[in-house]
Amino acid sequence: MDVLSKSIIFVGGKGGVGKSTSAAAIAWESAKNGYKTLLISTDPAHNVGDIFNQQIGGRTQKIAENLYALEIDPEIETEKYIKGVKENIKGTVHTSMMEEVNRQLDTAKASPGADEAALFDKLIHIILEERQNFDKLVFDTAPTGHTIRLLTLPELMGVWIEGLLEKRRKTNANYTALLNDGEPREDPIYDVLRERQERFSKAREVLLDESETGFIFVLNPERLPILETQKALELLHKYHLHVNTLIINKVLPEEADGEFLRERKKYEQQYLELIRKTFPKQELIFIPLFSRDIISMEQLELFSKQLV
Repeated sequence: MDVLSKSIIFVGGKGGVGKSTSAAAIAWESAKNGYKTLLISTDPAHNVGDIFNQQIGGRTQKIAENLYALEIDPEIETEKYIKGVKENIKGTVHTSMMEEVNRQLDTAKASPGADEAALFDKLIHIILEERQNFDKLVFDTAPTGHTIRLLTLPELMGVWIEGLLEKRRKTNANYTALLNDGEPREDPIYDVLRERQERFSKAREVLLDESETGFIFVLNPERLPILETQKALELLHKYHLHVNTLIINKVLPEEADGEFLRERKKYEQQYLELIRKTFPKQELIFIPLFSRDIISMEQLELFSKQLV
C-alpha cells in the first residue's frame, strides 16, 4: 500500500464497512514499523477503544509500543470552541453588550454545524501543531457525508473568511475616513479573521500535498457502499482531494463452504467486478471476511498483515 508511506492518512467510508478496524490496523502496522503513530477517531461512534479493549477518551494516551490514540468528543470540542470565540471578542464588544453576546454564543452551541466547526478546529490543531510530536497521524473519520464536509471545509471557510475580511477592510476604511482623519485604526476582529484564514490556508496546503497526505476509503462488495464511495470520490476530486486507495473489506474467502456461502460468493463476484470497473485508477486492497470480529490484538495483527 503506497498510502502507508504518507505521514497523514485519512480513512473514510460508509458506516459499518470496517472503517475503524482498517484505521486501527493501519496505525498498528505503522507503529510496528517503528513510527510514532497517533490514531485519531472523529467518528462519534468511537469504536477504536473497543478494538483495543480499553478506554481512550479525549486525551492522547499510549495504547501500545509507538502507538497513541485520541477520541475527539464533539461536545467537549464545541464547548472549547465557543469559549475561544468568547475570548477572541473580549475587548471588541462594548461591556454592556457582552452578556447578550455570550447568551447568543451559548445558544449557538446547539445550532447545526457548531460541532463540525469545533471538530474542524481540533483537526487543524492536530495537523498543524500536534503532528510535530508524531511520525504519522491516522484519522478514523465519521461516515462518508461528515468526512467530505470536514475535508472540504478548509476551502469553503477560506472563501467565506476572505469575504468577511473584505467587508472588514471596507468598514475600516470608512471609519478611518470619517472618524480618524485618515489614520489607520487597529481592528482586533480583522486580526482574528486574518489569523484563522492563514490557519485554514495552511491546513488546506497539507491536505492537498499528496507527498504528505493520503486518503483511503473502505467499502464492502455490496451495491450501496460502491455507489456511495463513487459519489464521495467524485465530490472530493472536485476539491482536488484524490483518493488513490480503496480497502474492500469482508470479501468471502476461497475456503467458504456450504451451499449458501458458495451461492453468495458467486453473487459477490459481480460486485468485485463492478468495483474493478468503477475504480480503475485506485489501488484496491482486498481483505477477507474473518470468522470472528476484530476485538483483540492478535486478530488486528491478522488484519494488518493483509494490508501489506
